[in-house]
Formats: sequence, C-alpha cells, structure tokens
Amino acid sequence: MATTRSVTEGAGFAGRVRRAVRSLAPGYFALVMGSGIISVGLRLEGFDVLSALLGWVCAGAYVLLVLLTLWRLVSYPADVREEFDDARRAFGYFTFVAGTNVLGVRLAMDGHVGWTAGLLVLSFVTWLVLGYVVPWTAVLGRTERPVVATANGTWFIWVVASQSVAVASASLQPGSDQVRGGLLAVLAVVSWSVGIFLYAAAGVIVALRMLLYELRPVDLTPPYWVAMGACAITVLAGARIVEMDDAPMVNATRGLVAGLSVVFWAFATWLIPPLVAAGWWRHRRHRVPLVYEATLWSIVFPLGMYAVAGIYLGQADRLPVVGAIGAVELWVAFAAWCLVLAGMVVHLWRTVATSRSSFPRRE
Repeated sequence: MATTRSVTEGAGFAGRVRRAVRSLAPGYFALVMGSGIISVGLRLEGFDVLSALLGWVCAGAYVLLVLLTLWRLVSYPADVREEFDDARRAFGYFTFVAGTNVLGVRLAMDGHVGWTAGLLVLSFVTWLVLGYVVPWTAVLGRTERPVVATANGTWFIWVVASQSVAVASASLQPGSDQVRGGLLAVLAVVSWSVGIFLYAAAGVIVALRMLLYELRPVDLTPPYWVAMGACAITVLAGARIVEMDDAPMVNATRGLVAGLSVVFWAFATWLIPPLVAAGWWRHRRHRVPLVYEATLWSIVFPLGMYAVAGIYLGQADRLPVVGAIGAVELWVAFAAWCLVLAGMVVHLWRTVATSRSSFPRRE
C-alpha cells in the first residue's frame, strides 16, 4: 500500500507533503490541547512570557491543522470514511472539539472573549454532530461483533470533548447578562453531566476490553493516558462551574459539582502510577521502541490538564495542597511538552523535508 501511494502521489517534496496530509492522524489536535492547557497553567502561575509562547504555538498549530484537515477531507474522503468506521480511530476526531475549546479558553484569558464565544459555538455544533455520528458509524453500525474488542483509550476523548464545552461555557458565564449567563450555565452543567456519564460508559467498555481480551505491550498506546486526562478536565470543568455567577442551574448543582470534582481529582491522582507502570512495562520490559508518534500528545495533554485542574480546584474549593501539587505537576507537563515537540520536529524533518522514513498506515 505504501508503494502504491508513493506512485500515485508523486515523488519529491510535494509528494511527501501529500502523503503526510493523507496519513494525518485524526487525533493530532491533541497538539493544540497540550500546548494550550500548559499555556493556561503558566499564565495562572505568573509566567506570562512563556505562556504567551505556548499560546502562539497553540493558535498556530490550530490554524495549520484545520487547513490540513480540510485539505484531507477534500482530497482523501475515502480515508476519512474508513476512519469513521473504525472504533480504534474514529474517537480521535473529538480532539478537534477539545482543541477548539482549549484555544478559546486561552484567548479568553487575554480578553478575546468574542473569539472564545465563536469557538464555543463551533465546538458545540461539532460536539453534537460527532457525538451522534461517531458512535453510530464506529460502534453501533458495525456488523462485526464484539465491538468491545476494538475499544481503547481514544474513547475517553469523547469525555474530554464534552467537558471542554463545559469549561469554555463556564469561562464565558461570569459577567454575562442574565439571559446569556443563564444559557451558558445550563450548557456548562449539562455538558459536564453528560461527560460524567460518558466517562462511566467508556470506563466500563475499555475495562472489559482489557479483561476479556489479550493485552499485548503494543496495545498499551499513549491514548490510555486520556483516562486520567478525562478525569482531570472533569475536575477543571467542575471548579469553573463552582466559580460561576449565581444562576438557577448553578445554584442547584454547585455543592454536588464541588464534591464530585474532589472525587475525580483523587481518582485522577490514583491513575497516574498505573499509567507510568504500564509505560515502563511496555518500553523497558517488552522493549517496544519509544519513538515519536502523534499519539504522544495524548500524554502531554493529561499531564497539563491535571496540573491546571489542581490549580483551579485548589482555588475554588480552598484546597491549598491540591493547588501546590498542580503547580509542581505543571513543570512535569512542560518538560514532557518540550520532549514531544522536539521529537515531532525531528520526525517532520525526516519524513517531509528529507524523506528518510515512510508514512505507515495508522493503527
């Protein structure tokens, strides 16, 4: 297949670019998510220059990935349809929703609330469409059974997308007029609640896959870290809801949201050691090569989200220990971001600029 593509798409730099676009992973917006959330954390901690740098990376990556995705949709629709039919890859498209809202939240911190509102509308519509299309095409519409055998960590990205809508809504609500503030409060609480139920569903299905079928070292891919990231963004969304201005929906749920946010933070914390151990087992004991792949951004984002969630939860619920843990974790996330970014630059140089390696089919 790689040889056929090479002939069809041509040789040289232009051909390599076309192959890169065709093989673009649907979850590549995790680059936007990771860069944006660490930028938010750095801004909260007062590192404005570094935060601005990552903010520009976030915005630039978003624009570039939107253009490349549109190019891919127009030029390679068969590849896109194939991904929507594959339960192992289709949920990666929800990274567009989450990346859009992370960028929007970062822009709101600089006062660009108009952009944030526009991005929220775009992400909300996309979240609704994908929320019905992807489960049908990739799960319910499949003739092969059992579908649970194809479940993996990418399924938790649906949860992240839902909670990102809640975070963006809660970020815009304070200071809004009564009508708009009430609507944003409803959207924030509803999407946060939907995200919790989706987390339970995804958790059960992915757990069944791990218990009922052989779990090889190569199967423990980086997106399993999204299980922790989904918990962390649930915490962040909850903390932002607690801080919203009074509204009927907020007043009815504020206590419940605050309590569950602490519970989810505890569970996210508990998940980190098993995830680290799984990586050690995969790469050290079973010698699976640790090379750059787009899914590595699925580790960066959960680390950054855990840090920001801890910082916000420490402020909202007056939990200084949680805030301190988040502040320390932020630098772990930043170090991971630097390493993965360096790996991505080297990978792009070798595959696009110099063609020292090929573009294998994504799994």
